[in-house]
Amino acid sequence: MFAGAADRLTHEASEAPLSLELTGPFGQKLASEASDDNLVIRAARLLTQGMDTPLTGRLILEKNLPVASGIGGGSADAAATLRLVDRLLALGTPEARLLAIAEQLGADVPVCLLQKPTLMRGIGEQLDPAPALPPCGILLVNCGEAVSTPAIFKARNAAFSEDAILPAAWPTAAAMTDDLQRLSNDLEPPACTLCPSISIVLDAIGALPGCLLNRMSGSGATCFGLFDTAEDAEAAARRLRQEQQNDWWVWAGAVLPASDQSPA
Repeated sequence: MFAGAADRLTHEASEAPLSLELTGPFGQKLASEASDDNLVIRAARLLTQGMDTPLTGRLILEKNLPVASGIGGGSADAAATLRLVDRLLALGTPEARLLAIAEQLGADVPVCLLQKPTLMRGIGEQLDPAPALPPCGILLVNCGEAVSTPAIFKARNAAFSEDAILPAAWPTAAAMTDDLQRLSNDLEPPACTLCPSISIVLDAIGALPGCLLNRMSGSGATCFGLFDTAEDAEAAARRLRQEQQNDWWVWAGAVLPASDQSPA
């Protein structure tokens, strides 16, 4: 599912060869790891490959999301690049081709291109519509510690869960979280072993008034809590900031239903 927490990508026109500038609270960290192989540059080049007139100017990525944090920030940046470059050059690229390019960039890029609540299977390439989501709020918290996805998979010593069987829709957030409580993130136990701070974050979220469900996102280290409303989630975020005097990244707002999505 998607929320309002996001990076921002813009293009500054010029005749200079295509370049990438990183800004925002997490721009410096990404810059220390970035190279000419950055996903944003790769996405732009793949889409314009073979064109007589290459894209020029500067792409500016305002990095507001923690780096490598299990919430699809880099994948969303790559998907946004495909949409932005397609609009800039008025290419009118068919969605099927955009999805094919997205899959070359990473397993999570296609779902970020579609930007709708989605059931993902396989390595992320098998996409089906998710149940219709009720209005609800979400709290995102990242402890600031990096976790290695390959190390988490290597540390697993159990089979993966069976595919979830879910209804076509949930009438309320409580009904949704009742179903989700019976499921789990199979990567959460090994991630907590390798990064105990994740357990601390999960406990802190779960103790907040109104929290209906707390889980780790993806392979971590970001964790989330679901609430009845965006206002409940925002109140929980304020309380968490007061109680936890640390450098955790905290964001709260609404879960976005399919009707509110406008791929960027």
